[in-house]
Amino acid sequence: GAIKMNILKAIMRAIVRTAIFIYCKIVYRVKIIGKGNIPKKGAIIFCGNHRSYLDAPLMVATAGRHMYFMGKEELRKVPIFRFLGAVFGVIFVKRDAKDITSLKISLKHLKNGECIALFPEGTRNGMAKGVKPKDGAIKLAIKANVPIVPVGVQGNFKPFRKIKVNIGKPIYYSKYKDEVNNKEVMDKLTEELMKTIVKLRDERI
Repeated sequence: GAIKMNILKAIMRAIVRTAIFIYCKIVYRVKIIGKGNIPKKGAIIFCGNHRSYLDAPLMVATAGRHMYFMGKEELRKVPIFRFLGAVFGVIFVKRDAKDITSLKISLKHLKNGECIALFPEGTRNGMAKGVKPKDGAIKLAIKANVPIVPVGVQGNFKPFRKIKVNIGKPIYYSKYKDEVNNKEVMDKLTEELMKTIVKLRDERI
């Protein structure tokens, strides 16, 4: 039963990932830079800038690794995201509460050597709106002792305008394991991560 279900889900993921990739390749002429920076094995947290609802499917399609996406609870109401949630295992995050459940699920996946993806901005165009980035990604990376792979998505998702996915080198945080409850340090590391993502987003490539 469970094994059969997992095989079915894996087949479904491969089909959906390929369909998304073909769609993005044709409609947005997607170009991937720095794919070699993604470790082939072991747990990773992917962190990107957030411009469009297509950012998440695009990262899923281009990374070449299965990832669990962290997304806001409200996305459950959107049929396409409910479907993607079922296929890819989206971790839905409740925005208002201190959502311990989603963090526990994420940590479990990371401890199992799997990948998580999230947007530190927390909302589309969060930086432009002046929203303070969330430090959850850094805390997860430290607690699970895994690297963050920063991703800068270039372009504005207008059909037939080129989109570039610029993947940076993994960033390791093991030296900060005793600072995980130090808000000042977490905020500083989050700010540095966002600067790296912005640099990848703005790099001429």
